[in-house]
Amino acid sequence: MAGFRFSVSRYGIVPLPAARRAAMKWRARGVAATSALLAVTALLPAGPAVAQSGISTEAVATPAQPDTVLLPTAERVDREVWHKSDGGRLAVRNVNRATLTLFRPAEPRTRAAVIIAPGGAFLGLEMDKEGWLIARWFASHGVTALVLKYRTLPTPPDQKVFVAELDKMIAGQPSVLAPPADTPPAALADGLAALRYVRGHAAELGIDAKRVGFMGFSAGGFLTRSVIEHGGADKPDFAAPIYPNMGPMQVPADAPPMFVAIAADDFLLARQQGLPLLESYRAAGRSIEFHLFSKGGHGFAAAAAGSPEEGWLDLMLRWMRTQGLLAERGDK
Repeated sequence: MAGFRFSVSRYGIVPLPAARRAAMKWRARGVAATSALLAVTALLPAGPAVAQSGISTEAVATPAQPDTVLLPTAERVDREVWHKSDGGRLAVRNVNRATLTLFRPAEPRTRAAVIIAPGGAFLGLEMDKEGWLIARWFASHGVTALVLKYRTLPTPPDQKVFVAELDKMIAGQPSVLAPPADTPPAALADGLAALRYVRGHAAELGIDAKRVGFMGFSAGGFLTRSVIEHGGADKPDFAAPIYPNMGPMQVPADAPPMFVAIAADDFLLARQQGLPLLESYRAAGRSIEFHLFSKGGHGFAAAAAGSPEEGWLDLMLRWMRTQGLLAERGDK
């Protein structure tokens, strides 16, 4: 895809020509202009002051993040900007200090652990919707969960300037924002550092160092693929990219079992011919489970009650059990 400029499409990454075609298609169907704009927005609506992109022009105070550790890749100066996103949930950008936040089960039932990477087009992270919320679900089901706040690409520090630049990008005008085609090196380094940290503290966490998984949403799904492709000995023991890049993948000979979930109307699926990710895994002879929901768009996260994708987390937990990942404590 060399030579393309990239735009953001609601947590994901898409070539600008495709973004324009998608917007035209939505308008042709009579969808409101706001909906068309949201289809090329990295972070969802928030806050009292909202611009064309649907993102608040007001930043909020950094929230408390208990049980959080800095990873060795963290930079010295904190430049984070927090703001409200979908449904008033918290998101962050300009992350340069990678962290892991632990969600320990009140009643640990398994020795598995899962690292969760939120999405945000590598311009920001949906920490609440695609991080903390998911981690609490796993913890409530006896699985130790850790949310990875990985480094993102730099964006203007002033929230109003950032939103203005995002609006330019959406309108096809020159902008300082340039989402990448794939996982940036810093994000990959943070993902691998997270895996090393969790395994290195397995005894302290009460988990099995050989049952450490990695899952991610949208851009976090790109990162999930990358830690498999480039992780070597550090790659996860199981993986779950959720509405990820569905393109072909370089699958290692010892790639871990993979669980994939995506909606049929997701742009990341629509831009592919067939199912290259699945085909790559199958060609390599590796285990993969795939769930395609009739609709749900991009960014369904934990999924709303009554939606086609409702219950996908239960499907993933069942898959973990069938893969032998949920051994009870005390089992070998």
